[in-house]
Amino acid sequence: MSSLSRSVASPRVICIADLRTVARERVPKAVFDYLDGGAEGEVTLRENCRVFEDITFRPRHAVAVGNCGMGVRVLGHDLKLPFLLAPVGYSRLMHPGGEVAAARAAGNAGTAYILSTISGHKLEDVKAGSKGPVFYQLYLMGGRAAAEGAIDRARNAGFAALVVTIDTPVAGIRERDFRNGMKELICGSVFEKLPFVPNILAHPGWLWDYVRDGGLMALPNVVVPGKGPMPLTDIAAALAESVVTWADLKWIREHWRGPIVVKGVLTADDARRAVDEGAAAISVSNHGGRQLDCVPAALRALPEVVKAVGGQTEILMDGGVRRGTDIVKALCLGARAVLCGRGYAYGLAAAGEAGVNRAIEILRADLDRTLRLLGCVSAADLNSSYVNLPRWWDA
Repeated sequence: MSSLSRSVASPRVICIADLRTVARERVPKAVFDYLDGGAEGEVTLRENCRVFEDITFRPRHAVAVGNCGMGVRVLGHDLKLPFLLAPVGYSRLMHPGGEVAAARAAGNAGTAYILSTISGHKLEDVKAGSKGPVFYQLYLMGGRAAAEGAIDRARNAGFAALVVTIDTPVAGIRERDFRNGMKELICGSVFEKLPFVPNILAHPGWLWDYVRDGGLMALPNVVVPGKGPMPLTDIAAALAESVVTWADLKWIREHWRGPIVVKGVLTADDARRAVDEGAAAISVSNHGGRQLDCVPAALRALPEVVKAVGGQTEILMDGGVRRGTDIVKALCLGARAVLCGRGYAYGLAAAGEAGVNRAIEILRADLDRTLRLLGCVSAADLNSSYVNLPRWWDA
């Protein structure tokens, strides 16, 4: 076992919350709070996690359960686990392995990885690093020509699906980032960085990796014609100029011609519109509480979307997933699978690929144990009869 694997092994790390603690120790405050924080007062960020407590289980006891089946079929791919690794921007800032390490861990575990547009590694390298399916999450940063270039590259590299995020007309205000110097770390002058230098120096392991990796670099998958890769300094402005509209889905669909996932749906109206626009899947998501604060928790919005779609397309969900029991509850409410973002990103920040492997291992063991305790032999057999919903959810 490597030293990194030992750093996240039992008994130090038993659950995802333990990985969060290790990540907080390893990386500077600006990097950790970028990963950990949410928009404004972080109401939705907290509610995404808390809402799982509203649901209780209805187990079947005295049931002999042999090997539990955890496999699901998502967009034509047979996955060994009912969760995918969600897109997380700036992953290379958390650890030099970044997106390549996360994709490799996902593939080795038999599940899919979704690459963020705001990534530090070339999409071709990420796809080559994984044995499993890899999806590309699309922002229209840099304009339509830059987006079409990324789509072409993703298709040629063998990406399996396109995930179009629709909830980011501007970047949400994440107050921790302003307080802790995330902007200064990325694009500030030497003088602007000075107040935050002591905290960076207090994390020598991360700093050594960061310097050895070459420091900050341009976005290799946002190539603006005539200008080259987009510098990190342009991201906030680029997001404000890259609003995705329903009309954009038409040309995106024509250019991609593969399965498209519409990510960021919270209402029945948007769900039906996504189906009308040809979405192969919908991800019920509030962007991890990082965009508009005080919107419903993703789990709370899930039943409305499932009911509105009526089986016409696959339903995914992301937001607040920290335990295998969370995944099971989402599946019981109609999700085909869930997307896990912070859960594995804590592992990446804590110990690189070894940390991602540990996060997946924790969630897999949680899932197996929960299915056995429920008396359910397969994740595919989960349904609403295995849970109790609070009466006020029906109001």
